[in-house]
Amino acid sequence: MKIYADRFPTAARQILTDLLVVAWVWLAVRGALWLHDLVQKLAVPGQKLESAGGGLADNLADASDKVGRVPLVGDELTTPFERAADAARSLAGAGRDQQELVDQLALALAVAVLVFPLGIVLVGWLPLRLRWMRRAGAAAALRSAPAGRDLLALRALVGQPMGKLTRIDPDVAAAWRRGDPATVDALAALELRELGLRPGR
Repeated sequence: MKIYADRFPTAARQILTDLLVVAWVWLAVRGALWLHDLVQKLAVPGQKLESAGGGLADNLADASDKVGRVPLVGDELTTPFERAADAARSLAGAGRDQQELVDQLALALAVAVLVFPLGIVLVGWLPLRLRWMRRAGAAAALRSAPAGRDLLALRALVGQPMGKLTRIDPDVAAAWRRGDPATVDALAALELRELGLRPGR
């Protein structure tokens, strides 16, 4: 199926709409990614908390091991270090939890931002585009069929504005009923042009 520049109104409208839809989807995806990255920055304190808590817990555990080697009182001295190490591990766990929460929030917000623009494309534009493709494909097949031009002419009589029809022939319906070849060809060409297709076979 070919679309030609001389069929400007329909072909240009289809191309422009497709380009706008692509730009719309690209902007929506970029916006969602930007928002995702922005929200992800909220995870930085959690990363620092996890790192600091983990490092402190390791140092306290090392200190506890060394203190535990002291004769007689070693076991008693390790208890505060072990408790402090547990508290530091809790801080590291809180940091990890905060990062997971931020990850989930960033993903949820990015998806929420994408739902509306992509919904418009999938529900609004895509069905119309598919319908046009089916109509254009059927018309292209009719264009080369033996009785196809008669059917295209009939579609033009039914669906085209009166102003365009009367420019072909003041009594275009009578001319079509007579099977006037010039009128049939002009009507078929009109229908094909409306779909952005080349009238020729």
